[in-house]
Amino acid sequence: MSFQFTVSPDFTPDHISGWYIFNTWLQHQTNSAIHLEMYNDFHDQREAIKVDNVDLIYANPFDAAMLVREKGFKPLVKPVGESDEAIVAVHADNHVEDVAHLQEGVRVAVTEDPDVHMMGMIMLEPADLNVTNVEITPCDSYVLVAKQLLRGTSDVGFFLEEAHHDLSAMVRDQMRTLVTSQIQIIQHVLLVGPALANRRDELLHVLESMTSEEKGQGVLESMGIQGWGKLEQEDVEFMIDLMSTLVE
Repeated sequence: MSFQFTVSPDFTPDHISGWYIFNTWLQHQTNSAIHLEMYNDFHDQREAIKVDNVDLIYANPFDAAMLVREKGFKPLVKPVGESDEAIVAVHADNHVEDVAHLQEGVRVAVTEDPDVHMMGMIMLEPADLNVTNVEITPCDSYVLVAKQLLRGTSDVGFFLEEAHHDLSAMVRDQMRTLVTSQIQIIQHVLLVGPALANRRDELLHVLESMTSEEKGQGVLESMGIQGWGKLEQEDVEFMIDLMSTLVE
């Protein structure tokens, strides 16, 4: 039997090869057929989830809520020492120095990444801005968000902090960060679906032991991850409840 593995579409492009390396490594470690399917966007991935075509997923926090509470996924591991933080940035030549000084009608470039969009909008609240009085420009990637700012077709851009860091120095130098979130609780997580639930302990042991052997360390490095830590049910529930509170 082949199992389906996928990764949230907001992963850093520089690490795409690392996820394929990880998938190959995981197949060898578990002696299982695991197919890695990368989706171009959140819509396609959610359609696959809806029809039960996903058994293992590195999920963004918003989708984790749906996967756990609606599709019966169980927590597996989380990346050690990482959290999802958002950046609100402008062009380096923009005269605005503080988020509170932004005006109604400001043009905001965003991706489909739901947790970054949520955190970005929360950080605009000091300017009394919300989805009803800003102009949202959806982009397929953070690179395109940056291009919107550099071309002057958007005034503000929302970035996942990790994705912003992975932009070239030349691009980053042409932008300026107004504010960075410091929530520290929200993060991507690895979840296991019902078809693999009976192998959760086996998968947990394999993943937690990656840092203890040379090949596993190399795989983690290719993914830009320090290591995996066990994810408890209460950890996921707390994160889900926190996001619900922030959205309200």
